[in-house]
Amino acid sequence: MDNHVKLKGRLANYFSAPLRLGIFLILVNVIIYFINWPGGLTLSCFVVAYFCIVGSLYINNRTLLMNELVSFATEYGQIQKELLRELDVPYAILDDSGRIIWTNEEFEKTSHTDRKYRKSITTLFPQITRDTLPKDGKYSDLEIVYDNNYYKAHMTKIELQEMAENSDLIEATGYHGFLVAFYLFNETAVKLAIQEVDDQSIIIGFIYVDDYDEALESIEDVRRSLLIALIDRKVNKYVSSVDGICSKLEKDKYIIVMRKKSLKQLEDQHFELLSDVKTVNIGNEMAITISIGIGMGGLSYAQNYEFARNAVDLALGRGGDQSVIKTPDNTMYYGGKTQQVEKSTRVKARVKAQALKEIISSRDKVLIMGHRIGDVDSFGASIGLYRIAKTLHKESHIVINEVTNSLKPVMSMFRNNPEYEDDLFYTGQQAIDNATGNSALIVVDVNKPSITECPELLKLCQSTVVLDHHRQGTEVIENATLSYVEAYASSTCEMVSEILQYIGENIHIRQEEADAMYSGIVIDTNNFSSKTGVRTFEAAAFLRRNGADVTRVRKLFREDALEYKTKADTVSQAEIYRGSFAISTCTNQEVESPTIIGAQAANELLNIKGVKASFILTDYQNQIFISARSIDEVNVQLVMERLGGGGHMNIAGCQMEDVTIPEAIGILKKTIDDMIAEGEL
Repeated sequence: MDNHVKLKGRLANYFSAPLRLGIFLILVNVIIYFINWPGGLTLSCFVVAYFCIVGSLYINNRTLLMNELVSFATEYGQIQKELLRELDVPYAILDDSGRIIWTNEEFEKTSHTDRKYRKSITTLFPQITRDTLPKDGKYSDLEIVYDNNYYKAHMTKIELQEMAENSDLIEATGYHGFLVAFYLFNETAVKLAIQEVDDQSIIIGFIYVDDYDEALESIEDVRRSLLIALIDRKVNKYVSSVDGICSKLEKDKYIIVMRKKSLKQLEDQHFELLSDVKTVNIGNEMAITISIGIGMGGLSYAQNYEFARNAVDLALGRGGDQSVIKTPDNTMYYGGKTQQVEKSTRVKARVKAQALKEIISSRDKVLIMGHRIGDVDSFGASIGLYRIAKTLHKESHIVINEVTNSLKPVMSMFRNNPEYEDDLFYTGQQAIDNATGNSALIVVDVNKPSITECPELLKLCQSTVVLDHHRQGTEVIENATLSYVEAYASSTCEMVSEILQYIGENIHIRQEEADAMYSGIVIDTNNFSSKTGVRTFEAAAFLRRNGADVTRVRKLFREDALEYKTKADTVSQAEIYRGSFAISTCTNQEVESPTIIGAQAANELLNIKGVKASFILTDYQNQIFISARSIDEVNVQLVMERLGGGGHMNIAGCQMEDVTIPEAIGILKKTIDDMIAEGEL
């Protein structure tokens, strides 16, 4: 030990201080000899005695000191180890693969293991894998749930490269191993406290009675007050059952205030009030339905109030009879399984027509566009709006990029027609180049900005008008100057036909224009067999009076042999999933518009007994297009919304990217299974 162990640092300086003092005494002794040699001789005797004593102490105590230091270091390490063993925080050491090397008592108690447990940490906490161990950084944190408790796992990386390279026992060139110090911090109490505070937060909502006036008109006068009282009782009883407050704002509007915890209970019950209120029947011919809009998660009560207003507007725009919950990051839908009742009054159509006239009159140019891969309905509606703009003496253009095979016969009536300008149709780029700050943009048959023919136009035009008959989804065209969205309408052409009658001008519709709009109604209603109401036939009658010819329209949509064969093949290959859902694929890439063929095949599959809904998948332009159809039992809009699409209860669709046909079918089937399990289908 004397040959290998040496003191250093402050301790070495402390023990060498007497020797340095001895050297100083020798120098003093020499000086005294020059002054008084007897005194110097006496001091020399003292110096010799001093060195003898210091040397003896240094030699005799050095070994003892070294032994004490080594013992202290050993005991210090043992104390540290014992402290870690008894540490109140669960602690373990892992190797670079995640295998447990050492654990303390608290870790063993928490994980229900013993000190000999040497398996991977993943066997105890599946959330922790090799990928979650700290590698690039020194630390990593992960929230885990174990044994009904919430923990924060803190992992610290301990590099072993330098230690291994300096080892005398192993050759460690290029070694990059490491250990992981693993801590578990129990955050259950904090989580529960945060959850309790969150559960007690206030949410605000609105309840609107759908078609209130129409419902009252369907019952005798003497029973109306009773009907209103029954509705009030059900609404108040429902809200009070979850410890909420309900107050009536107007004859058909209620405001509700409740805790967030209560809302979870309503969600678990799928808002039973939606179905319960329909049971109110005291002779009324029309079933009572309601729309619920709830706002939560805002930074203030005022923001939650605004969320609730937006949510109930969205519920009404989607047809009513449903509940919408809006948060800053998400929008959730419940219900919406009832077809919206057609309104007999046309007051709204007249008001919207006058507003549209004012907007067009105040602009110098009108651009009209529909959705991507436009269909006959969006084209026919665009033609009707073009006629309104021309009657008001405004320059007008229809924006369309791709002309599908089904659209070509209708467009041929306007191309090379001397009655129409050569630049009647714009591409998206042409529209962008010619748009001005004083241009009006009219969007038809779509309310999703991402799937419009030219989304960039929405930012370039000062005024935007939206005319659509699809139920609104989460993504909508915001800040529209005029929005006319009616989910009860069979088609956008029906809505435009009504506007034409109330625009207030002596508008003369040409024969080609009447045919185009009539075609849109025929296609979207599947020859007046789907989603057809009284106002649909009235719109068709108006177009017939203005020159639309049924025979000409029928000739426009006759199929060629290849398209007919493709549709037949698609129908013949259909799989009946779970006894009620027909699923097939349209794979013939030789036809020009396979998505149109898919939609037609989906309609044909509904003629099979027992089929509640049909889904046709088409691989087109590096995307999977799904056309969904139903008659009345299944709301295909809810199915398509889960896949990122939307539409109507009976007609809906979506587009999927980065998936193959088999993968898309698997996703569709899983969605159907989940919705059946949740009671949505």
